[in-house]
Amino acid sequence: MLLRDKTAIITGGSKGVGRGIALKFAREGCDVVVCARNAAETEKVAEELRALGRKSLAFALDVANSAKVEEMVERTIAEFGKIDILVNTAGEIAGSDPSASKSIALIPEEEWDRIVGSNLKGTFLTMRSVIPQMKKQGNGVIINFTSLGAIHPPTVAPHYHASKAGVIGMTYDTARELGPFNIRVNAIMPGPIRTPFFDKLVAGMTDEEREAFFAGMAKICPLQRVGTPEDCAGAALFLASDLSAYVTGAVIPVTGGLPLQPTL
Repeated sequence: MLLRDKTAIITGGSKGVGRGIALKFAREGCDVVVCARNAAETEKVAEELRALGRKSLAFALDVANSAKVEEMVERTIAEFGKIDILVNTAGEIAGSDPSASKSIALIPEEEWDRIVGSNLKGTFLTMRSVIPQMKKQGNGVIINFTSLGAIHPPTVAPHYHASKAGVIGMTYDTARELGPFNIRVNAIMPGPIRTPFFDKLVAGMTDEEREAFFAGMAKICPLQRVGTPEDCAGAALFLASDLSAYVTGAVIPVTGGLPLQPTL
């Protein structure tokens, strides 16, 4: 087991990529604190992890709420005595409303604040909260989730893509700062991954239209398929374990081979 006796916090852990990582980590010997907004869904995942023989706590919280984040971290330390790994998968997309996702001139300020708050501020708050404990321990791993759209936008969604680009910058910066404390900070950059993340985008489509939507995404990938939560979980396991002991400040694409042209 690559994560035997480790303790991880996973935000956005109630479904999709976060749930996939939680299950992968548990099978590798890791106790997991699952965080997401929906209390029932979060507890359900925690029960799945306990069924695998691991300890698990469920926290219903909004990662953009600093008081709730601090409470969750304090409870984790009280329960487990340490925090070995933080995985930030929590995030939010604007949805299918064209006025909110197609033009920067039409984005309401509150929509901007909500997306940036969930995707960028939330990552900042969780990192800020776990770092003192990781420094005290003399080790730790932080894995942030950005998006291919941060460097290669497939459509126009400036608030979402700006927030995910900010995660990249914060990952580089904190990797430089925290390296001397034996804290590694890396990021995973997913491409098209089929998860409930797309629910808002495909809402209202027929089953045939939905399958055609994902088939079209698959065609543009060199690997000719849409990714799965398991694809991201494998990359997260690599970054969380000693297999990547000399890796920090890296952004790993899990994109099926995209993009197909230089991005800079």
